[in-house]
Order: sequence, then structure tokens, then C-alpha cells
Amino acid sequence: DVSATAAEAGIRFPVFLTRRVFDAYVTVPPKVSCQDEAGRLWDIVSMLRFAIKSGRSDGDRIEYSLYVRNDNRRPQLVKLVSSCGALDMNASEPAITVMMPDED
Repeated sequence: DVSATAAEAGIRFPVFLTRRVFDAYVTVPPKVSCQDEAGRLWDIVSMLRFAIKSGRSDGDRIEYSLYVRNDNRRPQLVKLVSSCGALDMNASEPAITVMMPDED
């Protein structure tokens, strides 16, 4: 649940990251310099906000990209997908989940 950071970026719905996204792009790999989890998370949610504002979606899914540095070389372009749906089976309020393109 990264809703507090997402709210700072201007996203009003709860936002969740899958474990794969968190481990791959928020957690700082060992020995990688000049990176922190707060900054990496901010990049993910702020780029999500830009993607939402662009208005380009495929129904309830939005694909977007950002650069992530997982070593001490150049950042790599990574692709993510966000999906908006019910928070859970008992709560119909909308929530956003950010995942890898091959997750659903």
C-alpha cells in the first residue's frame, strides 16, 4: 500500500504495488549508490499520475514507462501497467494496482 505517497503526487484513490514491482523497482539493490526507496517510489507514483492525466488508457488499464537504475550504470527504461478496480470483494471503492506487464 503506497497510498500516502500517491496522495502526495495527486492521486486520490488507494494505490498498491505488486510484490514484484516493489522488489524490482522500489527496493534499492545492494551496492547501488545515490538511490533511496522514497525517491524510487516517488518516481513510480508520479509517472503513474502523468499517465493517468494523459488520458490514454485501455479500459481500466494504463501502460506507462519510467527509467530505473538498478546498478551503477545508466538507468534502464521499464514498463509498468496500472489497473483500476474495486478495492476488494466487500468494498466497491476504486483502487489502483501497479504491476508488471505480464501480471494481472
